Amino acid sequence: MTGIEPTNGDAEAQTIDDVVVKIYRCATVVKGGRRFSFGSLVVVGDRNGQVGVGYGKAKEVPTSVEKAKKIAMQDLRPIKLLGRTLPHRVVGQYGASRVVMVPASPGTGVIAGASVRAVLELAGLHDVLTKSFGSNSPKNLVRATMNGLSQLMTREEVERLRGVKLAG
Repeated sequence: MTGIEPTNGDAEAQTIDDVVVKIYRCATVVKGGRRFSFGSLVVVGDRNGQVGVGYGKAKEVPTSVEKAKKIAMQDLRPIKLLGRTLPHRVVGQYGASRVVMVPASPGTGVIAGASVRAVLELAGLHDVLTKSFGSNSPKNLVRATMNGLSQLMTREEVERLRGVKLAG
């Protein structure tokens, strides 16, 4: 993990952390042997409600990681949190992957696999239960998690959309 200073001119320079979720190696066979290329899946976030995902490809690993970080920084999205957990249960889907995320009581921690955990921790979540179904490809799981997080709504948004005041 490294800290990256955003260059968008913010007065308060928050640090953006990144996690390399997976490095993919691809080989093409040519006359002289095998030629390798690499793909990197990177998640970046400020651990305070912003997270992004990037996938970069290049002939060398460090170059592909840098490309993925750059793409992830451009993909940063705000996530609606309720303290240290989610406001409600949500199911994210992408391709053949489904990720179910459930709010948990304080002290539970992030119960998730490596790919989903990277996204949730960098988003700033501390207490979440998750279960993944279908494809266990890291690319699909990360995108399914992002899909689920983008569906989150606060209590005020739900009240406004329904036009009612919720009890409780």
